[in-house]
Amino acid sequence: MTGTAPIILADLAARGVPFALLARDGATVEVLTGDVVDVELLADIPLTDATGTPREVLALVPFRQVVERGFACHDDRAPLRCLIIGERVALPLAEALAQLPTDRVPLADAGFDVDDEDYAEIVRQVIADEIGRGEGANFVIRRDYTAAVGGDPVTAALTWFRALLEHERGAYWTFLVSTPDHLAVGASPEAHVSARDGVVTMNPISGTFRHPAGGATAETLTEFLSSTKETEELFMVVDEELKMMSAVCSDGGRITGPHLKEMSRLTHTEYMLRGSSTMDPRDILRETMFAPTVTGSPMQNACTVIARHEQHPRGYYSGVAALFTPRPDGGHDLDAPILIRTAYLVDGRVRVPVGATLVRHSDPYGEVGETHGKAAGVLGAIGAIERDRVAEAVDEDAPTAERRRLADDPAIAELLSSRNARLAAFWLNPQGDAGDGPYAGRTALVVDAEDRFTTMLAHQLRHLGFEVAIAHWSEASSERVAAADLVVSGPGPGDPRDATSARISRVRDVVAARVGAGAPLLAVCLSHQVLADFQGIDLAPLASPHQGLQKTVDVFGTPASIGFYNTFTARVAPGTVRVGGTDVAADGTTGDVYALRGPAYASVQGHLESILSRDGLTTLERLVAHALAPVEV
Repeated sequence: MTGTAPIILADLAARGVPFALLARDGATVEVLTGDVVDVELLADIPLTDATGTPREVLALVPFRQVVERGFACHDDRAPLRCLIIGERVALPLAEALAQLPTDRVPLADAGFDVDDEDYAEIVRQVIADEIGRGEGANFVIRRDYTAAVGGDPVTAALTWFRALLEHERGAYWTFLVSTPDHLAVGASPEAHVSARDGVVTMNPISGTFRHPAGGATAETLTEFLSSTKETEELFMVVDEELKMMSAVCSDGGRITGPHLKEMSRLTHTEYMLRGSSTMDPRDILRETMFAPTVTGSPMQNACTVIARHEQHPRGYYSGVAALFTPRPDGGHDLDAPILIRTAYLVDGRVRVPVGATLVRHSDPYGEVGETHGKAAGVLGAIGAIERDRVAEAVDEDAPTAERRRLADDPAIAELLSSRNARLAAFWLNPQGDAGDGPYAGRTALVVDAEDRFTTMLAHQLRHLGFEVAIAHWSEASSERVAAADLVVSGPGPGDPRDATSARISRVRDVVAARVGAGAPLLAVCLSHQVLADFQGIDLAPLASPHQGLQKTVDVFGTPASIGFYNTFTARVAPGTVRVGGTDVAADGTTGDVYALRGPAYASVQGHLESILSRDGLTTLERLVAHALAPVEV
């Protein structure tokens, strides 16, 4: 219910009741109180009471919840904690500030749990051993800034909440959650997923520009926006979140942006993704665990890489705070920011986890610096360390309406919008109705080799008219593989030559079964490499991984701009156009194979479904048409 009696924030702390403070609109602070219940699964979040009446719930979802999807983690059994809201009061921002404490919170024994040189070495290992061996395109590895906290922890959290309200701008949520044995206070810049009246929104943010002395300017920001690493980093996380959108939205999701996320000491680049869904919001949350901006891609293997290289469990870092609000129709809306830029107070210590996104271009010491910048952004804002005032915008103290926005600078706006010229129009423009394409009435089975690019492939195939099913490689039975009009054997991480991998062995079986039966097959990325090996074409690692790389290549006489996410390649002698009964499209200099076609089969090394594939849909349609064409006897 909505409260009407005066609320005194100090009373909440003194009474020890569970509560949450949320600042979401810039004008008010929502004060939520209620009872705490811990549940095991997202599906168990109690959105109704014993009588079936909808209720409002704030859930803290820890990173370990990825075990619901079968993903790896250091499992600390952090609880999926639910605050069942019994009362909510909206305090004007000025009134809330007047009630919050201001005394500085003393800290001691402060520093990172992983020192700079050790973290730089982890970066090197991830680039060489994970990205360099085909395990994925990017990975986020965290380190924690920790310190001992003096005084009452709830008072410390209230003090820091006030400081964030006063000194951090641009946050999506500024929040404090106080429950037994758990305190979290933060200013998350990033909405992971929201669902309102059937419209799902995701907000991938990537690229971090730390403001220089004197504040950010158009000139200093231009250098950041022109960075290949920063641009490709954002494109990769958009691709990863489009995989999620395609899994939960009937229309796959449409991209708008890019935009700037301007904060007090940091500026990020972001896109907005929107689509329609009728799914239960708890299922939407499950299918989108968790943001690639704080894990990596592909998601399943990113979790495995995190478990290999991080020393301790993540707790709630990179999970979400999920507010489920009843609608008049009996359903619930969802608002779920990512739990980053957050301080956790446990057993007399504060912990501020921060991570850097590691890609093939990463400089180890640059990534060390990024973690310092993110930690300083939180710690400085809350006054735990001296605020880097010279790095704040010179008009930081001006009224919000008068603060200058770099995004309004014409040159910056043009530089941002020019990025979209590289991207696939299919994901930028309204897509129209699926199901009325040239292959209406035909079936396609997409075999998922543990890269959810398959959800985007499936969405494109539906726009070509196919009735599409996706099967995990372990569930792609011989009967299902044989029954489909078209099998699309999908991408996945790893070395295609790995004879010990059950996943790659099953991909080999699928490819061999379809080729042997003369049944239509399209093989993508990893499966393309497997098909090439099946045809006697050599496989080799690339000298430099093509993770998130856009190239224009010749695909059987037609130039195509395609996005590549590969560490291995099939390779022929330069100039080779045919191997046995298979046509080969390859680089004229290196011999790297971009596409294959033969009787009832075709393949492509790139990802035609990626936002980086400007010519993706037309190339997909050409290769599908070849695979389905009658075979001349």
